[in-house]
Amino acid sequence: MTPIDEYINKQDPAHRSNLRTVRDTIREQLPSVEERISWSMPTWWNGHNIIHFAAAKQHIGIYPGPAAVEYFAGELRKRGLKFSKGAIQIPYEDNLPLDLIAEISRWCGEHNCE
Repeated sequence: MTPIDEYINKQDPAHRSNLRTVRDTIREQLPSVEERISWSMPTWWNGHNIIHFAAAKQHIGIYPGPAAVEYFAGELRKRGLKFSKGAIQIPYEDNLPLDLIAEISRWCGEHNCE
């Protein structure tokens, strides 16, 4: 079992499926990037942190860094997602915006985010 599997297994059972889906989505976009725990969060690392996610009580936090959030701000607003300088809040639900998470992950990998 990897540290990210352990992280997910420690979370609320009601949210584990969403967390695994987000992990799989990021992993598909960054297949050659190392997965690790950094800042107590699942992280994709390639000489530096590329993107993180974390379980919160009411949402999944995606942490792609300020440049990515700024780049995707219009789409985030359009979808009604809360965000701040370097963080995006994705509510737990059956209809996760996986296309957007994939696009942000890919963009971060291409632009060496963080």
